[in-house]
Amino acid sequence: MYPSNEKQAGIRQINKSSELSSLGMKMRNRGVTFLFSLAISFHSGLIAGDFSEEVFPILQRSCLKCHGGEKTKGQVDFSGITTDRIAESHLDLWETVIEVIELGEMPPEDEKSLTIAEKKSILNWHREFSKLPSKPEVPLHRPRRLSANEYKNTLESLFGFDLEVGIAQAEQTVSGEKSLVLKILPQDPPGPSGFFNDTSSVALSSPLLENYAYLGGVALDQLFSVKGVKPLNQMLGEEIAQVGPISTEQAESLLRNFIASAFRREAAEERIEKSLDSLDAKKGEDLLTALKFEMKNVLISPEFLYRGLLVKPRTKSSREQVDDFELAERLSYFLWEDMPDKELFDLAKLGKLSDRNQVRLQVRRMLSDPKARNLADSFGVQLLDLASIDEQFRNDPIRLHALRSQPRDFLHYLFTEDRPVMELLDSNVTFANASTAGFYGRDRLRMEKYVKPRGIERQRTMNQRLTIKEAEGRGGILTMPSILAMNRGPILRGTWILRKILGVRLGEPPADVPPVKPSPRGQRLTFRQRFEVHRENQSCARCHEKIDPLGFALDGYDANGRYLLASYNKRGNQPSVDTSGKLPSGEEFMNFPELKKILLTQKKDQIIRNLIARVLSYALCRKLERGDQPIVDEISKRIVSRDGSWQDLFIEVANSLPFRETAFTTNRDEQSLEN
Repeated sequence: MYPSNEKQAGIRQINKSSELSSLGMKMRNRGVTFLFSLAISFHSGLIAGDFSEEVFPILQRSCLKCHGGEKTKGQVDFSGITTDRIAESHLDLWETVIEVIELGEMPPEDEKSLTIAEKKSILNWHREFSKLPSKPEVPLHRPRRLSANEYKNTLESLFGFDLEVGIAQAEQTVSGEKSLVLKILPQDPPGPSGFFNDTSSVALSSPLLENYAYLGGVALDQLFSVKGVKPLNQMLGEEIAQVGPISTEQAESLLRNFIASAFRREAAEERIEKSLDSLDAKKGEDLLTALKFEMKNVLISPEFLYRGLLVKPRTKSSREQVDDFELAERLSYFLWEDMPDKELFDLAKLGKLSDRNQVRLQVRRMLSDPKARNLADSFGVQLLDLASIDEQFRNDPIRLHALRSQPRDFLHYLFTEDRPVMELLDSNVTFANASTAGFYGRDRLRMEKYVKPRGIERQRTMNQRLTIKEAEGRGGILTMPSILAMNRGPILRGTWILRKILGVRLGEPPADVPPVKPSPRGQRLTFRQRFEVHRENQSCARCHEKIDPLGFALDGYDANGRYLLASYNKRGNQPSVDTSGKLPSGEEFMNFPELKKILLTQKKDQIIRNLIARVLSYALCRKLERGDQPIVDEISKRIVSRDGSWQDLFIEVANSLPFRETAFTTNRDEQSLEN
C-alpha cells in the first residue's frame, strides 16, 4: 500500500527537514568525547561578531592542526566555523572548555600554549555568552515523529487492542517482548535531549514507512475479523452481532471518526471528503476493501505518524499560544506517551483546555489513570538510566524482574501519589518482592508471606509496598539495591549521582587511562588507597575530585547492594571501610548519612533544578536552549520554596510558556538555518 502523490510529497518535505536536522545532530554528537565539542556548520554572512573576532581565530590557530581537514583527532573537525546561535545548544560543553583552559590542559603539552591574552579573550567571551536572557524565549515549531512506544500506545488506543506476538516461554520465569509493534519497529536513538521521544532529527525512511504499512495492515485485518467485533462496535457506536457486510452509512461514519481520532484533532472537511469519495457506489466486499484502503492510507500518512504537523499559525504574530488540540496532544504524550483520550478531545473541541486551571485539573486526573504508568516506565527509566539493569542481569530473569521493577514502582509511587520531589532521595517507602526482601532486615517480616507453588523452583513475584522502619542504610533511590547493583563500584556510583541527580556534565574518560594497579608486594591496600595513586594524573584528577567523594561514600554497600556496615553499627565498632569525603564545594562528611543530609539541604536547589530541566526537556521532546533557562529558574524557585511535589512539578511544566506556546516563521532561509 502506498500513499497518494500528495502524501508522498508531504513525506518528502518532512524527510528533507529531518535530514537537515539529522546532520546537525550528528555534528553535535561527534564532539561529545572531546573538550571542544561543537556543532560544525558554515553559513556565509552569519558569523557572530564577538565569537568570530575574539574566539574563532584562537581556535583556528590552536585546534585546526589536529582537528581540521583531513586530520581529526577525537572525531572533532574544526574545518568550519560555529556561530553564537549554534553554540547556544552546547552550553554544557562550554563549561568543560573553560575548565580545561583555566587548568592549562589544552592545548596539550606538546603544542604551543595559549597566551594570557588569548585565555582572557575566551574567558571574556564566555562570561558574556553565559548570561541568560532576562525573558524566556520560544523556539520555532518543529513536528516530531511518534517514537516507537508512542506509536505502539497510539495504535492500541486508536483500535482498542494491542498487536501481540506469541512467545514460547516459561511464564513464571522468563519475560519477553509481546508487542508486535516493538518487535517490528527499530529502537529509537536518543535525540539531542537524551530522550527517545526527541525524534525531530530522525527522518522517516522508506523501510520505516514499510513497517508502518505492515503494522497498519495487521491492525485492520484484526479489526475486521471475529476478534475485532467488540472494538469495531465501539468505533461504529452501535452493536453488530458478527462480522459481515458493512453498510455505506456505517463505512462513512467509521472513516470520518477514524480520521479525526488518528489525526488527534478535527480534520478538515475537504480532507475527509477526499477519502469518502473512494467509497461511492461500492457495496459488500468492494466497500470493505475501499474502506480498509483509506484507513490504511490514514495510518501511513504524515498527519498520523507525526505530532504537531497540522498546527498552523492563526495570527501574523511570530509567537502564539498553541491551539487546544495541540495542547491536548502535548499533555497526553507527556504524561501517558499516548494520544489524547475522549475527555481531552472534548475539552479541546470546546476550546476549554487553554484555561490554566483546567490544565491543572487534567494533569491530576491523568496521573490517577493507569496510563500514567508510562511516566515511570519511560521518562523515569531514561532519567535514571535504568535500562542498565536490563543489560547487566538479562541472563537471570528472576533477579532481573526484581531489580528492574523496584525503582519503577518507586517512581510510579512518587509521580502519581503527590509525593515531594526530594523524596526521590529520602523516603521511608520502598517496594520489594521475594527476591529483594532480604535487603530490608526485620521490615520484611511485615510483608505478605510468599508461598512457592509446588514444582516451581524459582518464580517472579510482584512487589509489595513496604514502609522502612528498622532496615539500616535504606531509604530513597540512592540506596536502593537495584541502583547499587546497577552501578558497581565507587566510580560508577559517583558518576551516576553526578550526572543523573546533580546534573553535572562529565566528559568521557581518556582512551589511554591505565587500570588501577594492585597493592605493592607485602601491602594490603584498599581499593580507595590504590585509587589515590591512580588519580594523581592531572587530567584524571579534574573529574575524580567530583566523582570520588560521592562514590566512596557508598562503599558501605557491596556489589549486590547489600549494606555491609550494619553489623559494625550494631556492635559499636569502628568500620573498616572509609566512607568519608569532601565535596569540591567544601562540604565534608564522615559517612553516607551525612552526605545524604548535605544533598537534601545544601544541594537541594541544584538537584531540584536538574530534575525540573530534565522533566521540561522530556515534555518538550527537545534539548533545552538558552531561552528555556528563565523558565527552569522560575519553576525551581516555586518548587523549592514550597517543598513542591512531583505533581506540582508536572503542572508547572504543563502550564509553562514553552509548553503552551510556539513560534512560527515564514522566512525560508531562517527556517533552513534553524533546522
